Amino acid sequence: MRWFLQSECSNAYNWFMHDAKAEIIRLSALLTEYQRSYYIDGHSQVSDLEYDRLFDRLVALETSHPELREADSPTQRVGSDLDTSLAEREHTIPVLSLDKSYSASELLSWIEKTEKKGEKEVGIVIEEKIDGISIVLYYEDGLLDRALTRGNGFIGNDVTENVKTIASVPLSIPTTASVAVRGEIYLPKPSFDKINAEMEIPYANPRNLAAGTIRRNKSREVAKIPLQIFVYEGFWEGGQQTHLEILSQLSAWGFRLNKNLAYFHTDREMAASELQAADVAGSSGSFSDLASFIEEETAQRASLSYEIDGLVAKVNSLEAREKLGYTGHHPRWAMAYKFESPQAETVVEAIDVQVGRSGRVTPVARLRPVQLAGSVISNVTLHNQDYISMLELGVGDTVEISRRGDVIPAVERVLEKGEGGGLWHLPAHCPVCATPLVKSGAHTFCPNADCPAQVRGRIEFFAGKGGMDIENYGPETIAFLMELGVLTDIDDIYRIDYDATLSGAPGFGEKKIALIKEGVRESLSRPFKTVLVSLGIPELGKKGVEVLLDAGLDSMEKLLAVADANDTGRLVSIKQIGERSAELYIASLTEAAMRRRISALAELGLSMEATGDEERTTDDSFSGQTWCVTGSFEHFTPRSKAMEEVERRGGRTVSSVTAKTTHLLAGSGGGSKLDRAIELGVTVVDEETFISLLNKKDENLPKEQGELF
Repeated sequence: MRWFLQSECSNAYNWFMHDAKAEIIRLSALLTEYQRSYYIDGHSQVSDLEYDRLFDRLVALETSHPELREADSPTQRVGSDLDTSLAEREHTIPVLSLDKSYSASELLSWIEKTEKKGEKEVGIVIEEKIDGISIVLYYEDGLLDRALTRGNGFIGNDVTENVKTIASVPLSIPTTASVAVRGEIYLPKPSFDKINAEMEIPYANPRNLAAGTIRRNKSREVAKIPLQIFVYEGFWEGGQQTHLEILSQLSAWGFRLNKNLAYFHTDREMAASELQAADVAGSSGSFSDLASFIEEETAQRASLSYEIDGLVAKVNSLEAREKLGYTGHHPRWAMAYKFESPQAETVVEAIDVQVGRSGRVTPVARLRPVQLAGSVISNVTLHNQDYISMLELGVGDTVEISRRGDVIPAVERVLEKGEGGGLWHLPAHCPVCATPLVKSGAHTFCPNADCPAQVRGRIEFFAGKGGMDIENYGPETIAFLMELGVLTDIDDIYRIDYDATLSGAPGFGEKKIALIKEGVRESLSRPFKTVLVSLGIPELGKKGVEVLLDAGLDSMEKLLAVADANDTGRLVSIKQIGERSAELYIASLTEAAMRRRISALAELGLSMEATGDEERTTDDSFSGQTWCVTGSFEHFTPRSKAMEEVERRGGRTVSSVTAKTTHLLAGSGGGSKLDRAIELGVTVVDEETFISLLNKKDENLPKEQGELF
């Protein structure tokens, strides 16, 4: 009897497992077909509700029977929360850069030369150059085995788990051949706009957001971003003889092609015939039609749902490609046509590391000087290691740079890897004090508060225009006093005997020493709000100090009491102060070094409490305005005092005039900023008018650019 029951149970189990397997196979086939229809062909066969119902059913079955889950299951699209390091792996196909042209005539000249080298007429396929992330998909025995970034062309980062979450990437293809497919991962413009609008620090463009996403450590996070892909090249042992045939086969296997493709030949009818025979979507024409095609592509560029930065022309015949071959950097059978853009190309000659007053370590690219938007750019901030890794940047690379918002220069992408070909990494130790560096969030820090770079940064900030604004106490003076060993922290500014220390020193005459002493003496009378800003508490600027004072935290004693009680609730209850800022304020005010510094400054006579004479305001009459200042003034010396008045009234201040500047305060000797403001139609305000605006607290002042006062 026992044997009979065991046999019956075994049969039932086998039947159940067979039934579960059959259902998993059925659901997987259905969902794969629905995904292909939606993401590749562009139409939906079922409602979202029905798709979700089938998907959830498959997840439930695979969760109950993980041994039945296939490697190409549609459920692999959702990713996981497991951390995945981006290991480096070698490419098995050439992943090179492209030679470039910048006009239709250049491209036609290249086609003519290529035909001569190929010893017969060649057809040319032209595809849009997608502004995305270059990727190589490797398939073994029909399954996606690995997905590698371009890297240096020989070694790339393994981002397989992240790429699997992209619905338009086939997880399996109907062939057992070893296949390599090149493509471009991108983020559609509408998706970028929606996601970027919700970010605290917006990305500059869809490409950078896509690049940052594809390099995340958790694939479940990648799955939340609707990345897409276009493929444009395939490599395998087969019977294909042309690029059009390769594209046709890739399409048949389920890969997504860009339909904005064109095929050109000396004979227009032959071009149309060959394109039709390959069954590839696109247009055709003779080489005489090429210039008009480029014009059309340039005109429709802005209306596309994805970013493109040019076109790519390729020889169609694989036999001709073989004869043309490669250089060390690019194939001779392809040419990129680049659109004109507000970018510039240059070379990264070195990457230096700077240590700020907070200890944050910032890499800075030293560029071969290049003209961009009227300025010579030679230095660009690289932010952090994640940014560098996203770009896959190394010393010697040719890069494209831009000026974001027409002001801040930034490296947008690597155009061609340098001879070294490697990815640059931050050092393990502080370049100034040799302390091991630590990573916190996206940034890297030197944890040594006594690091000379941090000490110098703190003192420069305290004495600078954004702080105590001590006249004649600039970086050169600070550096010299630090070298002498008499300036070790900000309170030393008020202890040094400048006559004894600087008399006879090169560059420090009697008059200059007197001016330094006068500047230091004058700064002792700065109000409490200025002292508080000058301490350099993280994220506590002038506006934040105003908010604290208006909320009744108008003395150092009250602030320290909040910090000692770790009362984040008191701070968060204040409008405009978030939890993170509150935690940073408290952490800084409870540091032993900061407490010593505050105590020393109080003993030296600096203000530690807001007085009745200390004006505070909630006036927002400059709200929505962006001001810049130029020239010299009678009542605002230094002129930064004028900009403080703007900020106190809710305005924003900038250091240069751009299209976003609404007002320019112009004194005598305005110079280039004044010319630029007039050119852009920015409202120009003189000192007398500015003073009258400051006195009109109860009037509704115009806030939009171009209005007259």
